[in-house]
Amino acid sequence: MNEGFQFLDVILFAIVAGFLILRLRNVLGRRDGHQGPRSDPFARRPRAEPAEDNVVALPDRNERPVDGAVPPPLAEPQVNTPKGRLDTGLKQIEIADPRFDRDEFTSGARIAFELIVNAFAVGDADSLKPLLSPDVFSNFNQSIQERSAASQRLETRLVALRSAEVVEAYMAGRTAHVTVKFVSEQMSALYDSDGQVIEGNPAAVSEVTDFWTFARDTRSTDPNWTLVATGTLE
Repeated sequence: MNEGFQFLDVILFAIVAGFLILRLRNVLGRRDGHQGPRSDPFARRPRAEPAEDNVVALPDRNERPVDGAVPPPLAEPQVNTPKGRLDTGLKQIEIADPRFDRDEFTSGARIAFELIVNAFAVGDADSLKPLLSPDVFSNFNQSIQERSAASQRLETRLVALRSAEVVEAYMAGRTAHVTVKFVSEQMSALYDSDGQVIEGNPAAVSEVTDFWTFARDTRSTDPNWTLVATGTLE
């Protein structure tokens, strides 16, 4: 009886094994010599040719324009122009004296212009001295003394200071120099000892253009600038 059951078990296992073999052949397939060689996963694949409709030509970086034109080079800074030299000079002053401010300097120059013009007209040498360099003060003071010796009187009225423009700036060693162009309207007349006008016209307003150069030692703790040169528009 036991031998009959063992025989049935062998038949059952044989049926199951046959079923599994058939399933594996369906899933994995079988080689019959016509499948071709196996692919090498490390071999270089041939580059696929793109479809013609999707091809976009990229420009050649080495290709020159059709007309042979060469792109212009970048513009060089215009340091040799008046504005270029002015900007360079102001930058040098700012480096030497980080406290320098162009707008504040111009405002101070306007005030100094009015003070100097008025002090010179009335012959106030004491007020002029701290505002002028020794050479400029010497010239101004000499004119004041000559007027006084001749009993002459100068009357100058600054009607309006129309503009004050920085036109030049540079460093000479550690000393900063800035030239300002002043355009003003003035009424001026020189009288003799009898009160007669010998020069100018007290009733006429004249436009006067002056070029004044101020200087300051950037190493000094004194923030004030002094007038070191004067000139007029001929």
